[in-house]
Amino acid sequence: MGRQGPDDFTPRRYEVRHRTTYTYEGADVTACYERGFLGPRLTPTQRVLSNEVHVSPEPDLVSEHVDHFGNRSSYVEVRTPHRVLEVTKTSVLDVDWPEVDLDALDAWTVGEAVAALAEDADPVEHASYLLPSPLVAVDDAVRDYALRVLDPAVPLGQAVVGLTHAIFEDFTYASGVTNVRTTLPELLDLRQGVCQDFTHLALGCLRAVGLPARYVSGYLETAPPLGQPRLEGSDASHAWASVMVPGGGWVDLDPTNDHLADSRYVVTAWGRDFRDVSPLKGVVFTEASGSSLDVGVDVVRLPSPDTLG
Repeated sequence: MGRQGPDDFTPRRYEVRHRTTYTYEGADVTACYERGFLGPRLTPTQRVLSNEVHVSPEPDLVSEHVDHFGNRSSYVEVRTPHRVLEVTKTSVLDVDWPEVDLDALDAWTVGEAVAALAEDADPVEHASYLLPSPLVAVDDAVRDYALRVLDPAVPLGQAVVGLTHAIFEDFTYASGVTNVRTTLPELLDLRQGVCQDFTHLALGCLRAVGLPARYVSGYLETAPPLGQPRLEGSDASHAWASVMVPGGGWVDLDPTNDHLADSRYVVTAWGRDFRDVSPLKGVVFTEASGSSLDVGVDVVRLPSPDTLG
């Protein structure tokens, strides 16, 4: 798997800044109605210290509710005519992920874990993350790929690590090759994609063998190339998979980077696939001739707390 050290699992504090800018050409937007995830969720691995959202133009309505998956879902209405819509969220969080005990997971085989979860897990949660979802349809090609590493007789910890590594090795990271409509069979033919694609494939494989799994959206602290400064806005949002394991826990795996999640990972939301956790989506009323989207993300480590209390 990818290189991880003890420091990757130490508690740390982050400021995450995410700016989304829509620019419209030729005519005003007379109204827009947007829904998205403008604040991170509280999880066992992170505590939200603050979250500020700024929308320009000033919105006519902002409301928030907790969705079916426990995420903080925001609704924004802007009825002021505009040609630029900018939404900025700034969050400060304490993050502390434990290292996964793979030996404990290996107490079950994949098949034994599937049977235990079917009997003991919450039935609604089990079904929500096991049944096919709009962007994760399981067919024979996905099942064949899954069984290469998720054979029922394989120890569970080895299988999770094996799936993470297999996708990392078998696929090339390439932006612009796929889109949100790319199917898993198409991805298996292309052998190229981005984190969203690799996460969907991991979900398809896990669900194909009977392991409930969810799509996690968030951020990953990255380092600039050696000898180069960090560029403002150069980070990006990220996605990875999380699989339900016996005992009521979840294990988060990142096939894009070939390792399990650690304290560099900040969670925004989770659901069945990308469609459940799209950062911002909605309806606009305009006669504009075109539009463009610009996104800037910064994940900045702040002086760290000693513990996540």
